[in-house]
Amino acid sequence: MKRLCVFCGSSPGANPKYMKVARELGHLLAGRCIGLVFGGGRVGIMGEIAKTVLDEGGDIIGVIPKKLADRKVAFTEIPDLRIVNSMHERKALMMELSDGFIAIPGGLGTIEEFFEVLTWAQLGLHRKPCGLLNVCQYYKKLIHFLDYVADQKFIEPEHRSMILIDDDPEKLLKKFEIYKPPEVDKAKWALRMTESF
Repeated sequence: MKRLCVFCGSSPGANPKYMKVARELGHLLAGRCIGLVFGGGRVGIMGEIAKTVLDEGGDIIGVIPKKLADRKVAFTEIPDLRIVNSMHERKALMMELSDGFIAIPGGLGTIEEFFEVLTWAQLGLHRKPCGLLNVCQYYKKLIHFLDYVADQKFIEPEHRSMILIDDDPEKLLKKFEIYKPPEVDKAKWALRMTESF
C-alpha cells in the first residue's frame, strides 16, 4: 500500500480518544511510509491526522472542493493540496489516489464517503480494502445495522465480510495488508435473489 485514504470528522468529537487515535494512525502511516490522502481540511480529527503525518515527514495529499477552501478551512501548509470543483470530483480523485480506505469517527460526510467507496468495491469497480476504525465502539450500532441488513438478504455474506473492523489502528492496518477481496459475481447474485421470490 502506497497511500491510504482516511475519512474522518471536521470536528474533534465529544471524546478526546478520537483525536488521540487520529494521531496514532497518523504516526503509524508516516512510520510505515504509507501516504495519507484526506479531505484537505485543517480542523477537527481531519486536521489532527494530517498535522501528525506532516510533522513526521510523511507523504500527504489533501483534496478539497473550492467552496470549502473558500471558507478558509483548507490545510494550506501541506505541500500537495488539490482544489477541485465539486464533492463528486473530490471523492473520485481520492479513490484514484488511494490503495485503501479507513473511516475513523466522523459525521454524515465521513459515513457517506465510506459507503460510496464500499459500494464501488461491492460492484467490483475496485478491489481495495475498506475498514472502520471503531474507536471507543463509535461504529458499534452501525455494525449491528449492517449485520441486520445482511440477515435481511440485502447484502451477501461475502460483501459484509469486505468491511474490515478493528478498534486498534495497528491491527486494522495488518488486516489491510493481508486483505483479499471476495470473488462474487454480482449478476449471478442478483439473479439468484430474484429466483427466490
